[in-house]
Amino acid sequence: MFMTDLKNIRLMHLALALRGWVLPLLLLAIWWCAVAFHWTTSPILVSPVAVWQRGLERVLSGELRVALLASLNRGAYGFLIGATVGFLFGSWLGASRWVERLIGPTFHTLKQISLFAWIPLLSMWFGVGDEAKIAFVAMAAFFPVVLNTFEGFRSVPRESIEVARVFAYSPFQLWWRVIFPTAAPSIFTGLHLSLIYSWLATLGAEYLMTSGKGIGNTLIEGRENFQMDLVLFGVLVIGSVGFLLNFVLSSIERHFLVWRQQTIARY
Repeated sequence: MFMTDLKNIRLMHLALALRGWVLPLLLLAIWWCAVAFHWTTSPILVSPVAVWQRGLERVLSGELRVALLASLNRGAYGFLIGATVGFLFGSWLGASRWVERLIGPTFHTLKQISLFAWIPLLSMWFGVGDEAKIAFVAMAAFFPVVLNTFEGFRSVPRESIEVARVFAYSPFQLWWRVIFPTAAPSIFTGLHLSLIYSWLATLGAEYLMTSGKGIGNTLIEGRENFQMDLVLFGVLVIGSVGFLLNFVLSSIERHFLVWRQQTIARY
């Protein structure tokens, strides 16, 4: 009986571990069958084997490493700049009603402008090199962090602030032990969105400002040479990087929110 229960538990854990792979494996099987059984003769649909071979060629030649590092560097610089400025601005906006009334309407107007509408202006200011791409990514990272930081600061109960003042908390203690832990979930939501938007904006910048290396340029190369195996390989790389970025930030967020709960409990 014990062995049967242990086996069932292991099978349940295996099923939970593999549940995220069910749809990708199903799509891969359909893709392979569509090519193997000639369900279509379109040259757009290439075999998974061809994509694997093209990817292996890119890895061995070092082209994937160069393109991926270029994209990740742009995304990282843009994210750090945009998220840092966004956090500071959102904190300032959320901490002061006067600042919100003075600057808030202008900010809320600017956020309605499509991000891609800024590209011609950025190109005139910075050219079409890395500076313009990083500026574009920074703008993509900026707005979600500002909005969620602002909402996080405004979600702090006034009663908590009054209690902290009764206990004669210094401004730093008030911020670190009351305001920031309460606002942390909203701030991390903004950072999460910001990271996703930064990666998407990196690819969009590379696709629209075509100078230089990058994963976006790999897609352009595949499209211009009608190499669908290269295009599909690029798409798979983009999806994999996005998944890893999401996984890393989610892990950091879970770890940090444990600290938040402990801080609130002490308070």
